[in-house]
Amino acid sequence: MHQYPVSRLRRYRRKGVREMLTSFEIRPSRLIYPIFVDESLERREEIKSMPGQYRHTIGELPALCTRAGKLGIGAILLFGIPRTKDAAGTGAYSDNGVVQRAIRMIRKKSTIPIVADLCLCEYTSSGHCGLLKNGEVDNDSTLDIYGRIAVSQAGAGADWIAPSGMMDGQVGHIRRALDEAGFQDTSILSYAAKSASSFYGPFREAAGSSPSSGDRKSHQLNYASRFEQMLEIESDIAEGADVILVKPALPNLDIISRAKERFGVPVAAYNVSGEYSMLRASAMNGWTNYRDTVEETLVSIFRAGADIVVTYHALEAAEWISGK
Repeated sequence: MHQYPVSRLRRYRRKGVREMLTSFEIRPSRLIYPIFVDESLERREEIKSMPGQYRHTIGELPALCTRAGKLGIGAILLFGIPRTKDAAGTGAYSDNGVVQRAIRMIRKKSTIPIVADLCLCEYTSSGHCGLLKNGEVDNDSTLDIYGRIAVSQAGAGADWIAPSGMMDGQVGHIRRALDEAGFQDTSILSYAAKSASSFYGPFREAAGSSPSSGDRKSHQLNYASRFEQMLEIESDIAEGADVILVKPALPNLDIISRAKERFGVPVAAYNVSGEYSMLRASAMNGWTNYRDTVEETLVSIFRAGADIVVTYHALEAAEWISGK
């Protein structure tokens, strides 16, 4: 190996050379933009813990999605906030549910691919991701509900179903339900490695999905257990997941890298609400430059091995890239 002074590595950083040798760049087509839709609102409402992000009315979505599509963003991810909730989360699979209505409304004006989040936490009065039995989330009875939700969302026009509840067997159950209902072409983006994380706080405020009691450690992964992450990913691939997702992204860059190298399937990563809010708050206080930290963050996730990044920064990043 050549050493200084024969080898001067700073030559790689000269203007023009630096750009030529850049290995990773942000492409809007590889970004998914999460959107909150709240059927109780008459106009959009800013989320206090996520400055710059909003709960939207159903009527606002076509224009928002048209804008995202023109910017080249790969897809949008819909989270529904229903007007009413019940113990069984029936609003999640109603043909007239908030997400189902939103999908049909978007389809009137936009062709952007739609990913529908599938979970019960926004729809149950308990705020839990599944049906409760003796005060605990019951895995197997919840699977039947997940199947009904997936078929309802696909029937409304969703291109992708994204199960995030972390129930054992959820991907296989959803795949069978979709296939039996004639939705063989509907894809599954599975939250395969979703850790029980402290970075979800702003999302729970945004979606009104905090559990009324207890926590979600019975089904969300132990972030300190690498082998569980790999087992869950392997299981979801075997059950029929088309793309696997690691969440949250930044504390799990090693998991993203290992998953990409080990399984060779498309890997998505969720740059979650707490990660978004940290960068936004830091910039608002004048401690960091917002654009610089966002770009560095997104590049680091792609560099780790992610093919797709779900991020609240998607619209802004796409605007920066396009110059619009």
